[in-house]
Amino acid sequence: MLKFILKRLAMAVVTIWVIITATFFLMKAIPGDPFRKEGKMPESIYENLLAKYGLDKPIEEQYVIYLKNILRGDLGASMKSKVETVNDMITRGTPVSFQIGAQALLVAILIGPALGAFAALYQNKAPDYVMMIIAIVGISVPSFILATVFIQFVAKGSNFFPIGGWGTFAHTILPSFTLALMPLASMARMMRSSMLEVLGQDYIKTARSKGISEIGVIMKHAVRNGILPIVSQLGTTISNLLVGSFVVEKIFGLPGIGRFLVDSVINRDYTLIMGITIFYGVVLITMLLIVDIVYILVDPRIKLTGGTSS
Repeated sequence: MLKFILKRLAMAVVTIWVIITATFFLMKAIPGDPFRKEGKMPESIYENLLAKYGLDKPIEEQYVIYLKNILRGDLGASMKSKVETVNDMITRGTPVSFQIGAQALLVAILIGPALGAFAALYQNKAPDYVMMIIAIVGISVPSFILATVFIQFVAKGSNFFPIGGWGTFAHTILPSFTLALMPLASMARMMRSSMLEVLGQDYIKTARSKGISEIGVIMKHAVRNGILPIVSQLGTTISNLLVGSFVVEKIFGLPGIGRFLVDSVINRDYTLIMGITIFYGVVLITMLLIVDIVYILVDPRIKLTGGTSS
């Protein structure tokens, strides 16, 4: 187990370095200038701005300085904010995005697999058809359309759900359900397919022939093995939800990381774009690493050496 974890850690470090490098040079390759956009500017002021952000140095030197700063945990100064650094803005936005994402994840985990298992047990019957409709809607309807529908038909007709903003638990409900629907639908479909496959296995028939109750067969054997594909996808799902949806945060006016990223792209705040991208990459890689370890604990049949088998 230790060797496996160290190997995954090494791979994670290399992947994060690739993300940092790719993000840095892609930002440098984008046409345009974050300062020239402001309109006519005296050349002396323009040169002072370049010197302030170290943009007057050769790109190789900028890259080395950026790497050293990241190793110290410094993501740089925002090119647009006069009072906050990139670290400050990520620190301020993270709790909002994480709260919305955590609530959405809880809704998806509690409802998605249960719907999928229920549909598998009632294959080609009414519960199965209802679940499939929910799954199709959840997967096919974009989150920004769902957010608009919630605002128009739920928030406007209710005194409990705010249309937007942040401050109370009520502000988190509609954004959380908006984010939750797609992973919920995906988990339901995945669980249904996996359960149908598991229920047809010989060991399920053997368990039933031994006199084990139907509830025991379903919970101990079918659900436990059927949920493994969902566990393997949790890393990506968790990171996406915890960091938050850029569009959803913008629509609901939430002061989260996603909203900051949208604003940074509009304002060409390159240091903020790079900082949030790297932060998102670190969260994603960390979640994948944790899920890899959890997957081994959930399914001991996976080999730790000589490759893995699913």
